[in-house]
Amino acid sequence: MDQLDISSDAALVALVVAALEEDIGTGDVTTNSLVAPDIIAKAEIIARGDYVVAGVTVGAAVFEQVDSNIVYTVVNKDGHRVVAGDRLATIEGPACGILTGERVALNFMQRMTGIATLTSKFVHRAGHNDTAILDTRKTTPGLRVLEKYAVHCGGGQNHRMGLYDQVLIKDNHRRLWADSHHGGLKAAVAAARAKHPGIPVEVEVESEAELEDVLRATPDWVLLDNMPPAQLKRCVAICAGRCKLEASGGITLETVDAVAHSGVDAISLGCLTHSAPAADLSLELA
Repeated sequence: MDQLDISSDAALVALVVAALEEDIGTGDVTTNSLVAPDIIAKAEIIARGDYVVAGVTVGAAVFEQVDSNIVYTVVNKDGHRVVAGDRLATIEGPACGILTGERVALNFMQRMTGIATLTSKFVHRAGHNDTAILDTRKTTPGLRVLEKYAVHCGGGQNHRMGLYDQVLIKDNHRRLWADSHHGGLKAAVAAARAKHPGIPVEVEVESEAELEDVLRATPDWVLLDNMPPAQLKRCVAICAGRCKLEASGGITLETVDAVAHSGVDAISLGCLTHSAPAADLSLELA
C-alpha cells in the first residue's frame, strides 16, 4: 500500500498545523520549564494491542511541523498489521520537540489506526468474495480525508467523498421531487444526469416494489436500506445485474457475512468512522 504523502498536500499540512496550534497555544509550558533546548532524545511509538496501522505518515508530518531537526523513521507502514509491543516508528532529535508533538501525533495515529483495524475486521468477516466494504460521510468534521484514508488502509473502499462527487437520491429528495415535479424516479434520475453528466447516480430504496420502480430509471447504483439478508437476496434476483447494489443500515460484525453472501456488490458502514475505538499507542523514550 502506498504511503500518504502528506508533505505535498497543503490541506493536510494545514490540518496538522491547526491541531498543533490547538494543543500548544502560547507554548508548551511544562516542557519549556523542565527540558533544556539542547537535549537530544530517542523515542519509539509502540502498539499496545493488535492493530492494522494507519497514520504513521501523519505522525511524521506532525513532528516535521514542530521541529524539522527531528528524524522520524517509519518502522511499520500504513496498512501493516502489528501486535502488542511492535514499533510503528522511531523518533530522534531535540527532546523538546518530541515531547511537544507527542500528543497530537498520537491522537491522529490512534484514531486512524482504530478505523483501519475495525475496517479490517469487517473485511475479514465479510469473507473472501467480491463484496466491497465501503465507508460513508459519517466522519469527524474536518478529518474526512484522513478517516477515509484509514478505511483504505484497513482494506475497505471509499464511497463518495462528499456531496459533490456522486448523486445519492434518498427518501427526502424523492419526497421533495414528487411534490414539485411531474414524473417519477425515472425523471428524477434523468434530471440529475442532465444537471451533472458523468457523475454516478444512486437511489435509495426500502422494498422490492421500490427497487422494481427504480430499475426502470436505470440508475448506476441502488442502495438497499435496512434489509435483512433474505430480502437482499430477493433484491439481487430482481436486479439481475442491471445495476450495482449496495446494502446499508444496521449491519454489524455478526451479520456482515450473511449480508455479503446475499450477492450485493457493496456494504456501506457508518460505524467504520463514527464508532471505531481508538487504538492504544504510546510514545516511549528509548
